[in-house]
Amino acid sequence: MSSLSPRDNFSSFNKLNLLKLAEMYPYNFTFDEKDKLIDELGHYISNMKRDSLFDNLNGVSDLAERMVETRKHIEYQLVYRLIKLSLVLPVATASVERSFSSMKLVKTELRNRMGDGYMNDSCICYIENEFLQQVSVESVMQRFQKMKTRRQQL
Repeated sequence: MSSLSPRDNFSSFNKLNLLKLAEMYPYNFTFDEKDKLIDELGHYISNMKRDSLFDNLNGVSDLAERMVETRKHIEYQLVYRLIKLSLVLPVATASVERSFSSMKLVKTELRNRMGDGYMNDSCICYIENEFLQQVSVESVMQRFQKMKTRRQQL
């Protein structure tokens, strides 16, 4: 992912590493798109190095913003897809790791026979603890009262 960095006039750019990244995500890049990506990366890097609007960018997120501002994200759609992927992956990976860690805490020996639905609900409550602390007990009770009333009307 560092191969996308715009620092020092794209000095870290590595076409082979970016192609490997695309290979790792076959659902995001079709076979034909991978072939097109090879050519697009060549045009992209020569264009970016010559364009003064892409000088002095601090990171990949700045690069993504500048590409949208200059509409280069349309011209280099596959490269832009790689950039978006590289920006999302660290966040997604951290979220998944946090979810598995919380699952170990929620599903203990005492709760070993917990069903999937209850397990999911318990994990969400554990993971989104900060959000749930903002919800008042009264609002939860009102919500359940409304649901009870609707069921009775049916």
